[in-house]
Amino acid sequence: MQSLEGLVGGLKIRNPVMLAAGILGSSGGSLRRAAQAGAGCVVTKSVGARPRDGHPGPTVVQLNCGLLNAMGLPNPGYKEFQEEIDIARIGGVPVVASIFGADKEEFREIASFIKPDAFELNLSCPHAKCYGAELGIYPDLVETITKSVKNEVNVPVWVKLTPNTSDIIGLGIAAQNGGADAVVAINTLKAMAIDIETGTPILANTFGGLSGPAIKPVALKCVYDLSLNLDIPVIGVGGISTWEDAVEMIMAGAQGVQIGTALYKGYEVFQDIINGLLCYLEKKSITLEQLKGWAWRQCETHSYQNPRVTRRDTTNKNA
Repeated sequence: MQSLEGLVGGLKIRNPVMLAAGILGSSGGSLRRAAQAGAGCVVTKSVGARPRDGHPGPTVVQLNCGLLNAMGLPNPGYKEFQEEIDIARIGGVPVVASIFGADKEEFREIASFIKPDAFELNLSCPHAKCYGAELGIYPDLVETITKSVKNEVNVPVWVKLTPNTSDIIGLGIAAQNGGADAVVAINTLKAMAIDIETGTPILANTFGGLSGPAIKPVALKCVYDLSLNLDIPVIGVGGISTWEDAVEMIMAGAQGVQIGTALYKGYEVFQDIINGLLCYLEKKSITLEQLKGWAWRQCETHSYQNPRVTRRDTTNKNA
């Protein structure tokens, strides 16, 4: 039987199928259940420097292609969160703390206090004013914030990137230059829904972030481009709900995959994806490492164009 164990972004994990930030993870109990259901590691809901109530409702809309949400980063603040991390560790897998802040000082403040197995820097939330993507679209800020956290901690640091940009490769290179151990791609896409009876946006925040099957092709392209141009691992997330989706993402270059919206099917989605991935590797008589990046190696073999860039090409001189 194939082994799925390995290193992903500096963490030794039993398999590359992880719980993504945001859907679950506000309590240690839900994180522990995800671990017990098979997840190789779990990422918490994003926690900030101060308690936040988030946006007023409605905050979630179910669409025929996925979910639209504008939660607004509700959280109890980092000083109340270590207990949840400790409870989650009972599940027996690494716990990654997703954190956000308004500037490098807030990121560093949070990182110096809580003690997870790794950090995921949320520089990509599309619907929280002054946080997330409002910082994460600027390569210089991505590099500065990443470096500030890396200088504060002795555990791996991952950077979650926004797709709401014209140059995600530049953002990835900025994270790499800041010392990131991996990048996570992607967060949700800006989107909205309108009530045709009243003509008003359904979400109280007007717009939110789209997740689920509709964004998988976007996530695949981002992972493909990033894995070609970075020296650090890429973790793929966005629309993964089946083992076939996970295989595609790993073929695009992902070293690991995160599951978010598909959790609405139930915790068993982890084991379904793991079992399907194992069967696929056995059927093809290949290892997980051989599967990684298969798509861009095929492109090179057949002389298709690959989007390789240089650091100079991705510099944002106006940032």
